[in-house]
Amino acid sequence: MITEVAQIEIKPGLEAEFEAAIVKAPALFERSKGCRSMEVRRSIEKRNCYRLFISWDTIEDHTVHFRNSTESQELRTLIGHFFASPPEVEHFEQVVQGF
Repeated sequence: MITEVAQIEIKPGLEAEFEAAIVKAPALFERSKGCRSMEVRRSIEKRNCYRLFISWDTIEDHTVHFRNSTESQELRTLIGHFFASPPEVEHFEQVVQGF
C-alpha cells in the first residue's frame, strides 16, 4: 500500500469555501481504482494549509489511473481555484507498523 500526501496551501480567506467544496471529494476517490481511503487535515499553526492523505494499492493507481481519470478532472474543477500554489505531492511506503 502507498500513501499519497499532498500539501495544499489555500488562498488566504478562502478556507471556509475550500472546506465546503472538499467534502465532495471522498465520493470521487471512492470511485477511483485502487483507492482505499482519504482524509483531509488542516494545520493548527497555518490555518490556510491542509494535508490530503490518500491510500492507494499501488503508486500507479494514483500516478497513472487516477491522474488520467474523469475523477481527477472533477477534483481539479472542484478545488483547483482555491490553491495559492500548486500542491506538493509525495508518495510514502510503510517502514514500521506502530501501535
